[in-house]
Amino acid sequence: MKFSRDELIKVVSTQMPDKRWQHTQGVMETAVKLAEQYGADPVKADLAAILHDVAKYWPIETLRTIISDNQLSDDLLSYNKQLWHAEVGAFVASHEYGIDDLEILDAIRYHTAGRIGMTLLDKVVCLADYIEPGRDFPGVNNIRELANHSLEGGLVAGLDSTISLLVSRRQIIYPLTVLARNDLIKQMEANS
Repeated sequence: MKFSRDELIKVVSTQMPDKRWQHTQGVMETAVKLAEQYGADPVKADLAAILHDVAKYWPIETLRTIISDNQLSDDLLSYNKQLWHAEVGAFVASHEYGIDDLEILDAIRYHTAGRIGMTLLDKVVCLADYIEPGRDFPGVNNIRELANHSLEGGLVAGLDSTISLLVSRRQIIYPLTVLARNDLIKQMEANS
């Protein structure tokens, strides 16, 4: 069953606290702006942004079960639980909300960790999640400034901030995040 944009907003907004819905609205707004600035499809950016955190507040055991029972990225289960909602969100977008566009599903799936060979839409949604107006963490204004000039530059700064935070907390870093960062740097070097 396909959902209209308004139906998606209605159902997704009930899946999270008000504060997270405000974040999602900020990501929607920012993703559309970035898409328009960098040549991605703003409609797809909006849809991916609406759904990017749909499973964020689901119980951890529910996320684990969905990942295990559906042969999703099982390696995720060995890493930070904060990553799980992206994989489950893409699954739910497809199986419950009728999203069949792989580009949108991948933008949801990779909005937290990134990946090697990120598409333009992946980059837009991931960066929008970092810099939406409600975000307030050390270095966010620098990431926003970089994003005005380079999608890849903003993303590298965002991933750097995540990696630095995890290192400072002595937490495990998901390898795909490091690989995504390195790939973005290679892209920037190739284009300079």
